[in-house]
Amino acid sequence: MLLSSPHLNTTLTRGDLRRVHHIALNVKDMQASRKFYGNLLGLHELIGDEIPETLAKLVAEGKVANFETPDGTILDLFWEPDLQPPDPNPEHTFTRAYHLAFDISPESFDRAVEVLQENSITIAHGPVSRPTGRGVYFYDPDGFMVEIRCDPV
Repeated sequence: MLLSSPHLNTTLTRGDLRRVHHIALNVKDMQASRKFYGNLLGLHELIGDEIPETLAKLVAEGKVANFETPDGTILDLFWEPDLQPPDPNPEHTFTRAYHLAFDISPESFDRAVEVLQENSITIAHGPVSRPTGRGVYFYDPDGFMVEIRCDPV
């Protein structure tokens, strides 16, 4: 949700964003990460027809793995073999998260894009249309990527 500010023209209102849809993490060691999230934490790894059509090729190539959390949020792991930590000291908390995705109704998607544009929010990618729906990617004030996405109509 965009917060009210004298510099913002229009905003999304409370309730427009329905839930967190997925969280995407970059991982250096896909096998270790799959064991961690699937075996150690007990998350359900999506397989077969559960895998979104748009990610099936990447999953088959071992570049992506998808897990479902107990509340239904999807955790996407993206293999980045050359990934280096932002700081060698793990006590410095910075994230390797790739983006945070919010779900919105298909009827509200275009309005959300207009709100971003009217408020001069730089759109990094999109809007894009996929078999799994539409999405637009943009950055928060600290440079973290956020997505607003909707199911197909």
